[in-house]
Amino acid sequence: MPQRFIIPIFILIFLSIFSRDVPLLNAQTNIPGVLSNPPQDGYIRSQRLGVTFISSAQIPVDENRYRNGLLLGAGWNRWPLYWNEVETAPGNFNWAAYDNLVRNDIAHGLSIDAILLDRPDFFADGAIIAGLNQPVFSDGSDNPGPDKEINANNPWAIFVFRAVQRYKPGGELAREQGWINGEGISLWEIWNEPDLALFWQGGMINYARLLKVAYLAAHFADPTTTVMFGGLLYSTPDNWLARVLAIYENDPNRAANNWYMDAVALHSYSYPWRTGWLTLFTSETLRAYGLDRPIFVNETGISVWNDYPGPVWAASSAQRYKLGTAEQQAWFVIQNTVYAYSEGADVVFFHQLYDDCGDQAAGTNFPPNNGELCTGGAACFGDAWGLYRNTSESICYSQHPNPGSPRPSANAYRLLASVFGTEPFSGGTEVRANGITDITFDRPMTNERIHVIWNRRFEPNITEIQAEGLSATLYTLGGVTQIAPEGSIYRLELRAAQADNFPELEAGDISAIGGEPVILVERIEAGSVAQPPPAVQASPTVRIAPTVQPLLSPTPGPVIAAPIQPTVAPENDTQAPTTAMDTLSEVSARTFVVRWRAQDNGAIDRYIVWVRINDGGWTPWVETQRTEGIYTGTPGNSYSFAVWAVDRAGNWSPNTDLQPQTQTRVE
Repeated sequence: MPQRFIIPIFILIFLSIFSRDVPLLNAQTNIPGVLSNPPQDGYIRSQRLGVTFISSAQIPVDENRYRNGLLLGAGWNRWPLYWNEVETAPGNFNWAAYDNLVRNDIAHGLSIDAILLDRPDFFADGAIIAGLNQPVFSDGSDNPGPDKEINANNPWAIFVFRAVQRYKPGGELAREQGWINGEGISLWEIWNEPDLALFWQGGMINYARLLKVAYLAAHFADPTTTVMFGGLLYSTPDNWLARVLAIYENDPNRAANNWYMDAVALHSYSYPWRTGWLTLFTSETLRAYGLDRPIFVNETGISVWNDYPGPVWAASSAQRYKLGTAEQQAWFVIQNTVYAYSEGADVVFFHQLYDDCGDQAAGTNFPPNNGELCTGGAACFGDAWGLYRNTSESICYSQHPNPGSPRPSANAYRLLASVFGTEPFSGGTEVRANGITDITFDRPMTNERIHVIWNRRFEPNITEIQAEGLSATLYTLGGVTQIAPEGSIYRLELRAAQADNFPELEAGDISAIGGEPVILVERIEAGSVAQPPPAVQASPTVRIAPTVQPLLSPTPGPVIAAPIQPTVAPENDTQAPTTAMDTLSEVSARTFVVRWRAQDNGAIDRYIVWVRINDGGWTPWVETQRTEGIYTGTPGNSYSFAVWAVDRAGNWSPNTDLQPQTQTRVE
């Protein structure tokens, strides 16, 4: 996560969607931490959508922030509870700022993902916390039980216990406020991005201890609470979740204490497909240890380059590295969320409500410019993460000509909440064909099927959807329309994707973010399926109006992707491809990623990846167009891999006599 803790004319589309009557409150789900009785004021409050920093203790109370977060349809707020700001001297706790924050979040009906992190200087012990390895309980053990107390020599355990005691449903603040309907914090995230040295430098073993102590102390204060593994950025080859689980595997009390985690979190930026991939990787890692936990994608987003405070003058890919246009940010919101849902994510949080200060220091400010201010190290651009642009009162980036206005991404988020925020849904099946991605979900309570569709080509495209009912609702960023199939087909015109600046794309992708997505929701009724049209009758195409743009300054098996156009026509291609695999670590966690590739003068049609366990025989693992896969092994075994490739002309790589191209041992 960037150090994210600390408009153009207001578009008519946004006004029209935000002024509509909003759907009823969410149906109840089993997602942990959900506020049981939100206010009955008509906001959606999707239990599966959140926003970071709708409010925080570091941001002055602002009713407009709450209103805008609720207008989007968000049900969750995520913010840090800094230990060093609460315990100002050993044993001296000042909760005032966080009392005010929790009261306001509860008053606005938001469920809270509270991150416990940072240590007071007086509890520093090198890279970790003084007393972290002391027993959790005063009897000298880590075993909870009645009539026990938290060990005063473990300051982290004391802090976690005190925080949960104060803010849990029925806790100290709830009693002070007279809350009787379960109001309070029921989800505690333990640190932020522990796999990034910016936030945690204590290593995996000490993080495992940090999480264990927090779990025991939090559950001692509130047996019903949810303790979540801190959001992982997966910025290194190490699978921190797997490594920590391997540590707990040797703990005789792990099962009695739910492996010291009730949920897990991950962070992913700029590339929607990768968000789905990391969600799958997380769930496969859990499955390797026989576990199933709710998965929160609780930080995700893309910063905008072509709107203040972004670098609007950026001309090169290097200057726009992993940044997007304001339009692409809107498209990202939808594509990224449905990828996460399709791979099993329970809740997705967009980072963040406003630009605030991004990675820059508080007070960073400058007027809109075309790069002329970029002299002598002066601040001339910053991070534009927000669904909304900063207001003119903001401490950073306060000079947008349309302060406080929504970006197109706010409209996209509200559209997601309208479709996915009111009724439970299931499934999430991705089909890639002809340059189009279609991810489908089912909504059993209303007997509806949801298609989320976008184009992955740089030219307009047309998709055909087989009708399963008599009509459908088409949601676009331009509005909502009722459409009927012609015979048995819906034909939709899709806008082209835009080139972007994300490296290492998945096979078949030419940009990280596809074109503008559309959502087709169809009610399926027995006996209502339309009949196919006569063979000579063409189906009409529904044309998607472009989004109004603001004025801006200058895997679980193979997914079939559209073939890449070869540089040599297949009939003239006689050269065989050559294959290679990335080197695996000598020792791997139980779940790890295997990557492969090929060189050819044409286009690769598909790969066959082989695996050999110890000194056994070779067996095919997967046949796919993808260039990476998730493998789960068994501790004590060695694994060798080799890959074949075939190009579009039918030429096979010559390594038919299988030899290991990479190998690892699982411990």
